[in-house]
Amino acid sequence: MRSRFAMVAAAMCVAAGVGGAATGEPAAERQIRVAVTVAATPEEVWKVWSTEQGVRSFFAPGARIDLRVDGLYEIQFAPQAPEGSRGADGMRLLAVEPARRLVFTWNAPATHAYVRGQRTMVSVEMDRVGSDSTRVTLRHFGWGRGREWDEALRYFETAWNGFVMPMFRHRMEHGPVSWTALPKLAPVQASAIEQLRVAR
Repeated sequence: MRSRFAMVAAAMCVAAGVGGAATGEPAAERQIRVAVTVAATPEEVWKVWSTEQGVRSFFAPGARIDLRVDGLYEIQFAPQAPEGSRGADGMRLLAVEPARRLVFTWNAPATHAYVRGQRTMVSVEMDRVGSDSTRVTLRHFGWGRGREWDEALRYFETAWNGFVMPMFRHRMEHGPVSWTALPKLAPVQASAIEQLRVAR
């Protein structure tokens, strides 16, 4: 029987129909960017991303969050697994700006062992749109160079666009997801890999 982690990982790897990374681009110029607009206030969105209950309602079945700079932000795709193999074990918060911005470190799956031993960064930014909607922009940056970095970047392009952000949008529209019967959702295709031109 497949573990819950394997099932969630498989769901995250479903082809999302978005473009791949441009191998060979300078590391400082690459990031993943995904944005969705939801019918909720920034304060409501903040509760979903910044609390254990909120994270469990769309991101993963387990979480440990200590909401302060350098506090834990662990996303557990397999909460019953041994420590160190539950998912995003040991991740830390880098910025905590309520209803505005949450920034945390991130790692890679065990299938990308070298990259898993490093850290990238994820920023979730919340911008009010009108009186009762919020534009939520997720950026994943801090990528290194090389084949395994490129593979991990492509993996997360699909994961954020094809799983996490669609699950977040579904949660805001329909309520908490069921981890025993995951909804089938269309990917977010608006913005995938961005090549940022850095001033020299």
